[in-house]
Amino acid sequence: MKYGGLIIEKKEYVLLKKLMNLSGYHKDATYKKSIAKLNNELKTAAVKDEKDMPTDVIRFNSIVTVTADEGWQKSFQLVKPSDSDLKNKKLSILTPMGTAVIGYAKGDKLLWEFPAGEKTLTVTNVEQKNNYIDINTLV
Repeated sequence: MKYGGLIIEKKEYVLLKKLMNLSGYHKDATYKKSIAKLNNELKTAAVKDEKDMPTDVIRFNSIVTVTADEGWQKSFQLVKPSDSDLKNKKLSILTPMGTAVIGYAKGDKLLWEFPAGEKTLTVTNVEQKNNYIDINTLV
């Protein structure tokens, strides 16, 4: 990883932990596994002030492009669950893909579990759209 581990902004870390705690009641095994993996990664994440956040790290509202080793590419905006809208390429932070990319930086590689097995994805672009995040939100 470019920065040695996940990097999360302080307020976003608080909101993410709240959302993950609420999602513990989700019945889908894939979602639960993704949340557990992220929860484990957050134990060693660097939590930074807004002013210290690198601009190429994936955060809430970032527009992200990932590329698979096979060559296909996918772009989406990472949002709170209540803002999720797949038609407009707005992906909830609590989806398996959302939990897989948060805190990674442009150039980082990550393993993603597809139904056909694990594949390596590369974060090829990160564009910041940092709208105000209310950490007191529940959804």
